[in-house]
Amino acid sequence: QLQASGGGSVQAGNSLRLSCAASGRIYSSYVMGWFRQAPGKEREFVALMRWRGTSTYYADSVKDRFTISRNSAENTVYLQLNSVKPEDTAVYYCAASTQLTMQTNEYFIWGQGTQVTVSS
Repeated sequence: QLQASGGGSVQAGNSLRLSCAASGRIYSSYVMGWFRQAPGKEREFVALMRWRGTSTYYADSVKDRFTISRNSAENTVYLQLNSVKPEDTAVYYCAASTQLTMQTNEYFIWGQGTQVTVSS
């Protein structure tokens, strides 16, 4: 299971760090992803990384502002949000897949989501 936390209300330009704690076994082949869903919009890809390895991928809209990372010892994946914008407002989800993919439907383990609200 995945448990996302760390969301909240912040002003534009500030930072926030989201956490995704995994309970149970995380296989080294897993890919961990962050997604978000704004009101009235479809869930969209934000960032991903392999549970083992250093390769990371980002949506163009968050590149150079968000950073995905992990702490293997704590079974936790993070998403650091810097220079946030009002358009970053959404519910953020972490998820796991066996595929290196940005496609939402390829992820089969999902956390419950954490709300991020950015005010201007």
